[in-house]
Amino acid sequence: MLSLILASAGIGAGIAAGGSVLGAGLGIGLIGSAAGESIARQPEASDTIRGNALLLAALIEGVAFFGVVVGLLLSFQGS
Repeated sequence: MLSLILASAGIGAGIAAGGSVLGAGLGIGLIGSAAGESIARQPEASDTIRGNALLLAALIEGVAFFGVVVGLLLSFQGS
C-alpha cells in the first residue's frame, strides 16, 4: 500500500512540474505574440514594448522554475 502512495506522489509531482512548464511556455508564447503585434502597430514604441515583454517573460520563467523545484521536492520527499 505504501508503494502505491509513493508512486502516486511521484506521478503527481511529475504532473505538477510538467503543468508548470506547460503554463510558462504558453504564457511566454502569448507575450511574444502580443509584443510582436504591438510593435507592428506602433513601431516607435518598440523599445518600451520589448523591455516590458522581456521583464514579463523573466517573471514567468521564475514562476515556472519555482513550480519545477516544488515538483522535484515532492517527488523526492518519499525517498
